[in-house]
Amino acid sequence: MGIPLRQAMSIGAYVLGQHLRGRKRYPLVLMLEPLFRCNLACAGCGKIDYPDKILDQRLSVAECMEAIDECGAPVVVLAGGEPLLHKELPEIVKGALAKGKYVTVCTNALLMEKKLDQYAPHARFNWSVHLDGDKEMHDRSVCRAGVYDKAVAAIRTAKAKGYRVNINCTLFNDAIPERVADFFDTVRDLGVGGITVSPGYAYERAPDQQHFLNRAKTKQLFRDIFRREKGRRKWPLFQSGLFLDFLAGNQTYHCTPWGNPTRTVFGWQRPCYLLGEGYARTFKELMEDTAWDRYGTGNYEKCADCMVHSGFEASAVVDAVKKPWKVAAVALTGIKTEGAMAPEIPLDGQRPAEYVFSRHVEQRLAEIAEAEARTEKVAAAE
Repeated sequence: MGIPLRQAMSIGAYVLGQHLRGRKRYPLVLMLEPLFRCNLACAGCGKIDYPDKILDQRLSVAECMEAIDECGAPVVVLAGGEPLLHKELPEIVKGALAKGKYVTVCTNALLMEKKLDQYAPHARFNWSVHLDGDKEMHDRSVCRAGVYDKAVAAIRTAKAKGYRVNINCTLFNDAIPERVADFFDTVRDLGVGGITVSPGYAYERAPDQQHFLNRAKTKQLFRDIFRREKGRRKWPLFQSGLFLDFLAGNQTYHCTPWGNPTRTVFGWQRPCYLLGEGYARTFKELMEDTAWDRYGTGNYEKCADCMVHSGFEASAVVDAVKKPWKVAAVALTGIKTEGAMAPEIPLDGQRPAEYVFSRHVEQRLAEIAEAEARTEKVAAAE
């Protein structure tokens, strides 16, 4: 796998420590979104359709450092939006590294070459470049021609300057297994440190609702992809073996949304990175006051088809620590791509979807208006 041994051992020790302390819920990765604004408008994205007043909001360096300390997760992933639009991102990265965190910046790479010299290579820092397949696949996914070529050029430049670079790849129902396998060969040969792959989550506000995968199609797609690795040089997949085995339908996991808590300009997002159905003011409030059992596959309609790494990678990591023999079995025999799949979680008891997006947007707009009014009042008084 593409996960460096030092990082795998460090995170494993962290998880084992939490397990020995008897903690039922704890964070593994902090998803830190310092802004929502992006320089792309991908058809499958549900993160960028906010009013301009909200898209103009930024988390400050101090707010980001506070979130990192509150959460305590060993890994910090800076996402968005496009995080490179945040002028203080270099300072945020530097601060997170100073706290001993493993830090990833997720980017579409349009600004990456221009911004590279604002950062420095580090053993615990890596770039994660968004690439949803080969040139045609990716440019179609991001709704703009030429983005793939810019991303590949940025990867080459970053590698030449000594950075560790991964790619993250989201697949939809039009993915062709042989073509995906060829793409994985291509990025492996580019020298990327790892490949993170996941099925797309059906954001309720995404413009394109026709190309999201259901669970049955997800499992078959990944079986068809993984089968094609045989006879090829191995792909540097930057995920746990049990999560990849889950994608291929060989593990039954409930999601672990608290494993990847998300801090945005709204606050701590409930219940997870993918669903924004309310926000907590503090991480403690998020962990203690969220009705976790109301969410997840089998519990909530919006979660029915989700198999995304941000929900299930932590489940797989915890399983690996509790049952290391399962990890050994996958390592020895590989991911099963034929035969019966693991039992599916029944959906007959799930509650119907609630559509509450506008509520927290309106609340945040009201807060912004109040803050602007106070600023104007102070200015007038002076």
